[in-house]
Amino acid sequence: MSAPFPRIFPKHPVRAASWTCRRVKPSSHSLRQCRQNSSSAAAKPPAGDRIILSGIQPTGVPHLGNYLGALQQWVRLQNQAEPSTKLIFSIVDLHALTVPKDPNLLRQWGKEMLAILVAVGLDPKRSTIFFQSAVSAHSELMWILSTVSSMGYLSRMTQWKSKLQLPENSTLEDPGARSRLRLGLFSYPVLQAADILVHRATDVPVGEDQRQHLEFTRDMADSFNHIYGPVLSAPSALISSAKRVMSLKQPTLKMSKSHPDPRSRILLTDSAEEIQQKIKTALTDSEPGISYDPASRPGVSNLIEILSHVQKDGMSFTELAAEYQDTSLRAFKEHVAAAVAEHLRGIRERYFELMDATPGYLNSVAAEGALAANENANITLNAVKNATGLSS
Repeated sequence: MSAPFPRIFPKHPVRAASWTCRRVKPSSHSLRQCRQNSSSAAAKPPAGDRIILSGIQPTGVPHLGNYLGALQQWVRLQNQAEPSTKLIFSIVDLHALTVPKDPNLLRQWGKEMLAILVAVGLDPKRSTIFFQSAVSAHSELMWILSTVSSMGYLSRMTQWKSKLQLPENSTLEDPGARSRLRLGLFSYPVLQAADILVHRATDVPVGEDQRQHLEFTRDMADSFNHIYGPVLSAPSALISSAKRVMSLKQPTLKMSKSHPDPRSRILLTDSAEEIQQKIKTALTDSEPGISYDPASRPGVSNLIEILSHVQKDGMSFTELAAEYQDTSLRAFKEHVAAAVAEHLRGIRERYFELMDATPGYLNSVAAEGALAANENANITLNAVKNATGLSS
């Protein structure tokens, strides 16, 4: 891991960043807990108070890649956590505003995302599920953190560049970047840091591509603590073995809602017939038989990986391919489609049950989650205000 970017306070030396990882048990899956080594004296929650936190933007019904890459892990963490562990999952609707959306559509997507989180197995009685915008402490802490945030550091973050589809080496000096960039998108990492720090999260499930954001969060906590004392506690990263699902139409790219062809992705609410049709038309090749070779057979290899994730988790991709090596591609696609449809059947049924019911239940989940999240976040915000002189 490279060294963090310089802080805006030059009197504090920049420390080289390193990561210490250990296995987290109990779990039958590969899961590492990684903490960046630091000499920061940041205050930690009392021993035993483990807080797991993650968030997802309300962009409508998630696809299979979202589920296998994140939501399934959230449910696993919930079900395996010790009773003393707090689990906090946020629908980050404030982040969604960085790309302007129709208000009614955003409202509908929020409802859909809440229903999906419950449908996949998150238990509102065990986990706190809430809308980010319902907890004002997130925004308040973001402003306070922005006073110790480095413009140089933020300019080197990848989030705003990827959202604007700019080259990774783009800078604020580029006219094209300046004309399109908005403050909300540029400061996205500061709000994300506030999301984590305001709840005193000890563990944050992230993919490798999100580690930069977590390092920024740790840097924010460290910078704040250098000025005001050990108030904020820095989180660890929970890195799981990535389950990447590729596009059914361009299997060298990740499955995404931004792809123009809706047949490129499987939504968690797709019917068995829709899943069958999408996998039937998935881009593969003309080579006979089934083999696992992502470089030369990306389409077939993607289907093998999908089947492994939904039906035969634990078997290597090569072993699974060998099991179907003499199967025709048509028959293999039918088998994959049936396995995916069966895996998602319960989620789909529960989702529509929640969406078709009176809104009372989902509203109560959101309200109770907001109440618990506000109570937890205000503990941190009050300490921050006291440290900065904003309260008596």
